Amino acid sequence: MPAKKPLTVDTLWQIRRLGAPSLAPDGAQAVAALTTYSMDDNKGRSALWLLSTLGGKPRALTACGEKDGQPRWSPRGDRIAFVAQREQEGAKDETPQLYLIAPDGGEAVRAATVATGVEGFRWCPDGKRLLLVSWVWPELKGLKAQAKQHKAFKERKETGYATSEAQYRYWDHNLPMGREPHLMLLDADSGKVRDLFEGTPYALGRADPGAGSFDVSPDGKRVVFAFDPAPEKRLDHPFALAEMELKSGRVRVIAQDAAWDMGAPRYAPDGDRIAFVAQHRGLKHTMPDQLAVWDRETGGWDVLSAEWDHEVQAPLHWEDDGQAVLFAAEQRGRRHLWRFDLPDRRAELLAEGGWLQAFDKAAGTLVTLADAIDHPPEMRVHPPGGAPRRIEAFNDALMAGVATGVTEEAWVTGALGDQVQVWITYPPGFDPARPGKQKLPLLQVIHGGPHTAFGDAWHFRWNVQAFAAQGYVVAAVNYHGSSSFGYAFKDSITHRWGELELQDVEATTEMLLQRPWADPKRVFATGGSYGGFMVAWMNGRCEPGRYAAYVCHAGCFDWTAMFADDAYTWHAKELGAWYWDDIGKVQSQSPHAFAANMTTPTLVIHGALDYRVPDAQGLAYYNTLKARNVDARLLWFPDENHWILKPRNSRLWYSEYFDWLKRHDAAKPPRRASKARRSR
Repeated sequence: MPAKKPLTVDTLWQIRRLGAPSLAPDGAQAVAALTTYSMDDNKGRSALWLLSTLGGKPRALTACGEKDGQPRWSPRGDRIAFVAQREQEGAKDETPQLYLIAPDGGEAVRAATVATGVEGFRWCPDGKRLLLVSWVWPELKGLKAQAKQHKAFKERKETGYATSEAQYRYWDHNLPMGREPHLMLLDADSGKVRDLFEGTPYALGRADPGAGSFDVSPDGKRVVFAFDPAPEKRLDHPFALAEMELKSGRVRVIAQDAAWDMGAPRYAPDGDRIAFVAQHRGLKHTMPDQLAVWDRETGGWDVLSAEWDHEVQAPLHWEDDGQAVLFAAEQRGRRHLWRFDLPDRRAELLAEGGWLQAFDKAAGTLVTLADAIDHPPEMRVHPPGGAPRRIEAFNDALMAGVATGVTEEAWVTGALGDQVQVWITYPPGFDPARPGKQKLPLLQVIHGGPHTAFGDAWHFRWNVQAFAAQGYVVAAVNYHGSSSFGYAFKDSITHRWGELELQDVEATTEMLLQRPWADPKRVFATGGSYGGFMVAWMNGRCEPGRYAAYVCHAGCFDWTAMFADDAYTWHAKELGAWYWDDIGKVQSQSPHAFAANMTTPTLVIHGALDYRVPDAQGLAYYNTLKARNVDARLLWFPDENHWILKPRNSRLWYSEYFDWLKRHDAAKPPRRASKARRSR
């Protein structure tokens, strides 16, 4: 049997990636998108696969498309709908469209042509109609007018983007100019489409609208949706819930409170209650999403999970008896599936992570998609009364040849005397209980957010197994501000960014340096997004020489200049002031204000399409280091966003990352540069 080999970047991109499952009404099969990447073609292809929950091998359902995604089974079980851009009957889709295919195979059929495209969808309970999300020009009437305007806009010669909107771009793209996301009703048999919001003041949220922002009642007569009631739409506005009668088009607001943000609504099986997530922003912007239920009889709503110190994460899924709701929630660096009993207001652990990525339940059959630090996402069925069972093995043969390192969950006393969680992953084959005389380098990998967690999860862009395979002991600390450790821990860093987090990172470094294998001359710190902010912050605050080198990916450097980002309306909430009201408060939390202290070599990485942390942040940081004659290197991508998503770019990312660390590794002799590298 061939010896297992440490994980390489090329192997990482050979792993096939499963998407969220959708179960057939009888629970016997699940459909999911499976994405396969090619390093040679520098792109991925997604196809739909059917996976039996009863036994049997998975089988491919589609093969003609390149990006078949978001599959959902019809309530009648006779069709599967999905979103794709294809060529059919000589017509090539200019925008994503909705397609239908029978589960026993055959050709997928375009359900309708919506010139403005389809962002997401839901089936109506009759299995004949669907609700679609599409960005339209709100002043126009009828799909023909929309198609005409879309054609004219596409053919225009001007390239300028003009707007008066407060929210005009999101993550890595400008929002469609002059348009807003509407709900449309599609008859799957006739192909007729009607804009439900036409002539009304309503629209879905502008930030990535999709199927999670609305639901259809069990009788198919009503739709509930979340919307921003303010005249000018902003990312930080609290949303309200409204319900529309599909036949009459009448709309009434059913839940609205300026102090509460509401979203992800789901009808109960009886249609008389609606579960949703609610966040008490009037109390504080960091408050957790909680489970709330609106009641038709009383017209009121109530928060049910207020006493449970966990954050409820959509989507929500009602049990058939209407007595409980399923959802995901994080707990101490893991993400589990929970069942929340409504009468008792009590949460019960239903399926344990790792890190739960997605789930679905039908006819008593539960399917989950979850990963962990030591394996990529896997799909399991949880039959009633039975043990969980894998229903696919897409990556088993590949992973059988990969040697992974042991991961240890440790705790360290950090800021405020609190216990702080650290994931420690060792190089493959290294036994920390028997380290011998071998000395190993320590690599801190600092997560972004800040209000997220480094979980027990397989991460394709920051893969700790790939880092450990290079010989590093990798430490990922869930510093103060991280999610999954209760609200007080999450909120503790507000208005003092960098302070407690740095104490936690430093406490982790100090704790690990006491281990017999640790080499104090070979300590590195790297991070992305807020983690990038942290390593820039450390460069100005830590003792020179404490860390041999840093890697700053998409990091925040100057909180004043960060006003160019897509989330600028949140700045004062997080930092404690607008920069024009209290520049001292803002700059006290900004790495650029401590540039005079920066001496540690740094690799700066950024993408030009990053609108969450605009690339000027990375360029300013790099330029600052060069102006100060600090050893620095820049890796800039003109075609990537906050993440590095293309296979070849990812390989370059990892290559530069590893080369930089080796270059500053005291135990590694400097590598002679090739002619190509010397010419850069």
